[in-house]
Amino acid sequence: MIASERLSAILALLHCDHTLSIHQLAEHFGVSRETIRRDVRQLDQEGHVHKVHGGVQLSDSVIEEPYKRRINQEAEAKQRIAQRASHLIHDGMTIFIDCGSTSYWLARLLPPSCALTIITNSHEVAGVLLGRSETRLIVIGGQMDREYRAAFGQEAVRQSLRFSPDILFLSIGAISAEKGLLDFNLNEAEFKRAILPQAHKRIVLADASKFERRGTIGLAALEDVDALICDLAPPPALAQALTEAHVEIILAQEEARED
Repeated sequence: MIASERLSAILALLHCDHTLSIHQLAEHFGVSRETIRRDVRQLDQEGHVHKVHGGVQLSDSVIEEPYKRRINQEAEAKQRIAQRASHLIHDGMTIFIDCGSTSYWLARLLPPSCALTIITNSHEVAGVLLGRSETRLIVIGGQMDREYRAAFGQEAVRQSLRFSPDILFLSIGAISAEKGLLDFNLNEAEFKRAILPQAHKRIVLADASKFERRGTIGLAALEDVDALICDLAPPPALAQALTEAHVEIILAQEEARED
């Protein structure tokens, strides 16, 4: 194996295990520890990894990049949606904020003076809210997904089912007139499907790029949610399907109504 191939292979291994020792890598590739140290120095200089005592660790920037990329896609639209969603939140409410990228912006834009109980399975959302003195923050634990930086799986579902929030704010991968709400990650979709019935009101946050997008995993029917907050009006077929499913369409640019 040439050096460039070995560098790529080291990064692939680190994406799985996050931290590996020099000894482990030397044995895996059948090369000397000094060879691995040279590889690690190069990867460190390029910003891909951090050298640690006796080993190497994937750089935090590499771990976080996919999540940050989703946050920054259609960021202006997501912020408008989050701002409109924040108008529905009132003092004393219990709300569940999921791990989607629009949900992250909602956490950033929550009314600062509201005394809220906020439940989330997202470590990014929790990090945003941790310093709010008026917020009672409940973080759902369980099996962590590195790319989504959130807890999914049976344990996360079990903990979530203990709560009955006033509002569940749900980010999705796609929304279709024919197939309803869809996502791309099986564990994420199963988690969201399980917690939907727990909330008194279920609100989907979706920018226009999600309209009639081809999702891969069915999450829920349109009838399973109460409202959609979006930046642009849905196309006619989707708008009709939402109306028939009794889903309120709330445009982000509209002035907030008294709720």
